[in-house]
Amino acid sequence: MSDRDPQPVERHVPTDEARDLLTLVREIARREIAPRAAEEEDAGRFPREVFTLLSASSLLGLPYAAEHGGGDQPYEVYLQVLEELAAVRLTVGLGLSVHTLASYALATYGTKQQQVEHLPAMLGGGLLGAYCLSEPASGSDAASLRTRAVRDGDDWVLTGTKAWITHGGIADFYTVMARTGEDGPRGITAFLVPGDAPGLGAAAPEKKMGMKGSPTAQVHFDGVRVGDDRRIGEEGQGFGIALAALDSGRLGIAACAIGVAQAALDEAVGYATERRQFGHPIADFQGLRFMIADMATQIEAGRALYLAAARLRDAGEPFAKQAAMAKLHCTDTAMKVTTDAVQILGGYGYTADFPAERYMREAKVLQIVEGTNQIQRMVIARHVAGPEAR
Repeated sequence: MSDRDPQPVERHVPTDEARDLLTLVREIARREIAPRAAEEEDAGRFPREVFTLLSASSLLGLPYAAEHGGGDQPYEVYLQVLEELAAVRLTVGLGLSVHTLASYALATYGTKQQQVEHLPAMLGGGLLGAYCLSEPASGSDAASLRTRAVRDGDDWVLTGTKAWITHGGIADFYTVMARTGEDGPRGITAFLVPGDAPGLGAAAPEKKMGMKGSPTAQVHFDGVRVGDDRRIGEEGQGFGIALAALDSGRLGIAACAIGVAQAALDEAVGYATERRQFGHPIADFQGLRFMIADMATQIEAGRALYLAAARLRDAGEPFAKQAAMAKLHCTDTAMKVTTDAVQILGGYGYTADFPAERYMREAKVLQIVEGTNQIQRMVIARHVAGPEAR
């Protein structure tokens, strides 16, 4: 790892409070996350104590209302917090993004009573959430999900299996999409399921090429019973809730991707300015200088794209197209930049002694989660060229 301290990202935030918030996040990242990030990722250890600290620091509910324990921050600010955290350890940045995604349904579509009862603990009480949409046989085709919820008096009984669940097996609550009616998107309903509900269990975490510290697992619902007071929104509204949550969640993935890319660029620049060959720092050679310039430009473009989408969201304007564009561009940028960073470090980049190889492994998953980049291209094309002819 380079001894050179990277230049801080130039941030443009709307308030002094937001600037102070980012200063706090950087300090937490420097003091509490960075020193153990590589070791804990290699060991596959999930840093639950970091999330407890983030909750105690009022950082787990940033884009939600203060009356329920949130931070009342615009997405423009929240996403830059994610970027800062992901640049130090993606397990933390992505974990916060997933928790925010899991809280979205109740915070946006829940009744006042539900919000008063559950949101304070979810947003500021130390709880950690998971989002359950995908299944073993329904990933991109999420509307074909088979987990079923059957009405039994005042309760619902959930049976089925969810797959690829971040925080699966360790979450305190799960936002679950289950089929309550006809096939297709109109028969899906959202539920808030406590993590200790009888009949809820998880498989062993998946063995992944990156993000080993973040557990990803199948979650099984074997006759899990929840009251109707844990149904979110109307019956049959769940798929619409899920898609609305993903529009916002994709911005979180975009911000995390830029964080990883920025970390890789900082590492590459630090190495290139210190490593000498032929009597000169390798950063003096035009081939590498052009690589670094391209990396920096793509990162800056990605940051501008996700922030522009966030500002649309904050203004209450449609942003689904821009969210898909941001997710697509930022995650492709992360993959390209981290690969180039490994190349700049040469043989050292391929070793675990430097973080570049970890950044490259982590970047790959960001092109897949919360809608693959092929799905993002489909979404964008529908906005630009209209629906496909059937």
